[in-house]
Amino acid sequence: MDETMTDAYLRRLRVDRPARPDAAALHALHLAHLLAVPFENLSVHLGEEIRLDGDSLAEKITVRRRGGFCYELNGAFGTLSAALGYRVDFLQARVLDREGRPGIPYDHMALRVEDADGGRWLADVGFGAYLHRPLAYDGRGEQRDGGGVFRIEAADGGDLVVVQDGVARYLWEERPRALAEFRAGSWWHRTSPDSHFRRSLVCSLLTDGGSGRITLSGRTLKSTGAAVAADAPADATRTRELDSDAEVLEAYRDLFGMEFATVPEVAPAPGGADLREVAGRERELGARDGCG
Repeated sequence: MDETMTDAYLRRLRVDRPARPDAAALHALHLAHLLAVPFENLSVHLGEEIRLDGDSLAEKITVRRRGGFCYELNGAFGTLSAALGYRVDFLQARVLDREGRPGIPYDHMALRVEDADGGRWLADVGFGAYLHRPLAYDGRGEQRDGGGVFRIEAADGGDLVVVQDGVARYLWEERPRALAEFRAGSWWHRTSPDSHFRRSLVCSLLTDGGSGRITLSGRTLKSTGAAVAADAPADATRTRELDSDAEVLEAYRDLFGMEFATVPEVAPAPGGADLREVAGRERELGARDGCG
């Protein structure tokens, strides 16, 4: 990532270039990213190519003013962090389901970031409703964050697992990977009927300095915490259906900063299967606002 793109990325996040790549600057960048760049899977349904190289990912965020899903957001944030002087490793992770079963290899991307003082951090701006700031990578006690209470624990086979509020979210290998190695996982999530990204639309953004969240799933708009009202408790929720195309396009524009000519819709799966009925059932069960 060249200097021009780096500066454009920082403007997108509404932050100044850090004086040095230290822990404090990394934490500020991480939270700023979550507040400025939506977690969204719209490219999957709009038929847009997803290219996993640093320049393409940064261009989508800075020039096209879009967000992305885990490979895109963490790929871009990792590339930005490296351009600012941090040492960054891309980590292959597998999301755990409610029974604790891991997903496919390269199911998710996480980041290990080392700052100028040798501190190592688990960073992840691509998991939706999750941590707000990086976790101390080598810490094994509780780490409290705006997104909950976290722990990093050892898992079988030498892997590590991150636990959020008592729930294991994903496990990862410590071996660094190249961005290109995540193409198979990205392809699977874009094409497989078993991928929840193929079955539904999601666009989600942290708000109010981290105390609120807005999520648009198709035509269902959900607000939580301070996004409901300034004095609302953290577990407050408000959901409403957007009846017209104009309302949906306005929500994308005004709440997420994204302009579309037509309303994004769930696209048929490869092979002709219609996934709109499945998407409707998922909305009834509760819209996902993240990777897990």
